Amino acid sequence: MKKYRIELKWAFIFTVLALLWMVFEKAMGWHDELIAQHATYTNFFSIVAILVYVFALIDKRNNYYNGIMTWKQGFVSGVIISIIIAVLAPLSQWITHAVITPDYFTNAINYAVESGNATQEEAESYFNLTAYIIQSSVFGLVVGVFTAAIVAAFVRRKEKSTV
Repeated sequence: MKKYRIELKWAFIFTVLALLWMVFEKAMGWHDELIAQHATYTNFFSIVAILVYVFALIDKRNNYYNGIMTWKQGFVSGVIISIIIAVLAPLSQWITHAVITPDYFTNAINYAVESGNATQEEAESYFNLTAYIIQSSVFGLVVGVFTAAIVAAFVRRKEKSTV
């Protein structure tokens, strides 16, 4: 367990930041009166997500691998973080939709139908807790692994040659 302490820490940090982002979105009105902008503005969280992976892999490199880390080591660490985030996603989604923004699904369904983007049935099948739990778990894992692969390439560090 101690071997994965850094990954656990950063997965929890990611999850807390994601919840804080939901509070921010709600405060900005993107879950109700400005819901039309939600699909665009929610993507800005990706900046936060990438930074979490950067700081996490730097932390792993500096505090576990003594400043030297291969791409593979960084990638594996990032994959572990992604798995933990995916496991935490159902709880995070429940907190988001039961506590932070309980009217989000109703608002999203109404907007999708009123704007002509979906029928009532289509909107209801997309905007619900079960669908969001599945989406966030799968998306968190897939995008997390992809992000880990890229970030690991930038934060890897070879041992300095003594020649």
